Amino acid sequence: MSLSPQTIAIIKSTVPVLKVRGTEITKCFYSRMFARHPELLNIFNHAHQKQGRQQGALANAVYAAAAHIDNLEAILPAVMQIAHKHRSLGVKPEHYPIVGRHLLEAIKEVLGDAATDEVLQAWGEAYGIIADAFIGVENALYEEAEAGQGGWEGFRPFIVERKVVESDVIASFYLVPQDGGALAAFRPGQYISVKMDIPGLEHTHIRQYSLSAAPGMPYYRISVKREEENRGRPAGIVSSYLHEMVREGDIVHLSAPAGEFVLEQPAAAKSKQPIVLISGGVGQTPLLSMLHALMAEQPQRPVVYIHAAQNGDVHALRDEVLELARRHEQLSCYFCYERPTDRDRSAGSYHKEGYMELTWLKSILPASAASSYYFCGPVPFMEAVHDHLKELGVEDAAIHYEFFGPSATLNRPSAASLG
Repeated sequence: MSLSPQTIAIIKSTVPVLKVRGTEITKCFYSRMFARHPELLNIFNHAHQKQGRQQGALANAVYAAAAHIDNLEAILPAVMQIAHKHRSLGVKPEHYPIVGRHLLEAIKEVLGDAATDEVLQAWGEAYGIIADAFIGVENALYEEAEAGQGGWEGFRPFIVERKVVESDVIASFYLVPQDGGALAAFRPGQYISVKMDIPGLEHTHIRQYSLSAAPGMPYYRISVKREEENRGRPAGIVSSYLHEMVREGDIVHLSAPAGEFVLEQPAAAKSKQPIVLISGGVGQTPLLSMLHALMAEQPQRPVVYIHAAQNGDVHALRDEVLELARRHEQLSCYFCYERPTDRDRSAGSYHKEGYMELTWLKSILPASAASSYYFCGPVPFMEAVHDHLKELGVEDAAIHYEFFGPSATLNRPSAASLG
């Protein structure tokens, strides 16, 4: 099924109003949907709802779909990213009609008379095509996750084999299957979803955490930051529970690994070209997995690892990185501390004080124009890194990044998970 030129024209005509009132529409959408389907609160991230992040991300998704309705392949990378999230969360085909119905109702409620029957019909047709595309991609991902060696459907019980305090705010959890079976393979940079039924809370809570260890280990490792209350933002429900209540020997339920932010395998001609990993805070977790894989699988490739933290007290897994650098001459690592402690200064445990500035970055980055860059961290940090790389003339094709939580944009089209 394809859209008629008339339908495409109608959808395109709504782009300006979606740019202005998109978030208003998505706030209305979520309010209506949860009122009628509270069971969906077992899938959606409540914190992102309260912070408004999910509403803004979905507004960007709707806007991007409208703007590219005549060429949806332009947002295919974002579609794949969302589809991985949906598979990891357990979004199923039966959820799409619910979403579509409430989205159209929200458009009608917010836009009033401007949402004519013609506009609503056009959006209904467009949503049907977009939903079918997602369902097809996600069905393939479900089959892949279940059929692979060590794979499984839904959420599988794992035992917390070890819990290691890595810093004042980050703890690592080493997880092994309760059934003693095989582990599904994963690509460096991917994540798993953790589903928690927390005593005293009505709904299930699902959070996605990057796998921070090397692939091929007899365990999965996640390194979780305890999200504390900050400037009106509530403390993280799941991260706090993991830090404060989960002990070695406890059971947690995981989805199979997912995600599109992965370390690319270079062609033979590029096997010696430099690669740069840049992280801020707990954004280091997917990059650590990439770093381990690079050291084990691409020994001829120069690697620069750059990490930014407030200070050494919150800098997790520092010794692990330094040990890799000690064993592998190809690796250079640099640490930037925004507010180093006196102990940090005495030990000389960092290379740059303050923010990760352009001049300093330029002094430590590879001279090769063919370098590839991967980065992850808080959104303001990522925006700054992206700006610096563009100022240095790095091509878009060499830049790879991931947001924790709902998708956002760094000067490129993006979209958002429904969950």
